[in-house]
Amino acid sequence: MSLEQDLRDRSGNVCELCGSTEDLDIYAIPESPSTTTADTYIFACGTCRNQLENPEAVEPNHWRCLNDSMWSPVPAVQVVAYRMLHQLKAEGWPQDLLDMMYMEEETREWANAGVTQEAAANALVHRDSNGVILEAGDSVVLIKDLKVKGSSMVAKQGTAVRRISLDHENEKYIEGKVDGQQIVLVTDYVKKI
Repeated sequence: MSLEQDLRDRSGNVCELCGSTEDLDIYAIPESPSTTTADTYIFACGTCRNQLENPEAVEPNHWRCLNDSMWSPVPAVQVVAYRMLHQLKAEGWPQDLLDMMYMEEETREWANAGVTQEAAANALVHRDSNGVILEAGDSVVLIKDLKVKGSSMVAKQGTAVRRISLDHENEKYIEGKVDGQQIVLVTDYVKKI
C-alpha cells in the first residue's frame, strides 16, 4: 500500500485536524523521528497545511477544531495539535487545552522538538512568594489575609487554593476558588503546597 492510501484509510478520508474533506493531501511533520512511515505524516486539508507552513497566515478560530483532534490516538496528530496550541497560547483558550492534553512521554518529546525556542523564551513564568515556579493545576496556600475586591469576603491566611489557573498576560496573577468563589490572586501572597 502507498503512504497516501495508508493515511486515507487511517483518517477515514478527512482532515485529521479539522475534519474537512476538501483539498486533502499528505503533510510531513517537521522535526520528526528519522523513520519514514505513515506515523510521521498526517492527512490534512489545504487550509490546515497552509497555516501550518505559514505562521503569518494562522487564523486562531480555525484551530478551535483541536478541541476534538487533540484526543486522536494517532501520535502524529497529537504532535501537530500540541505544537499549534503552543503557537496560539497568547489567545488564552489554547492554554486550557494544553493543560488537559495527555501524551505518552516519547510523543511529548517529539512534540517539544518542534516548539520554537522563541515561544519558550517569551512565555510568562509565574512564581510564588518563595520564587518557586507555579504551573496550572498546582495547589497553593495563602500566606496572609487578603481582602477580595468587589466583595466583603476576606480570604484567610492558610487557606488552600487547589487547581489554580495562570493569567496568560500577567505573571503576577493566578486564579483559583476560595470558598466556592473564583478569584484572582497575586503570586506574592501565595506559597506552593
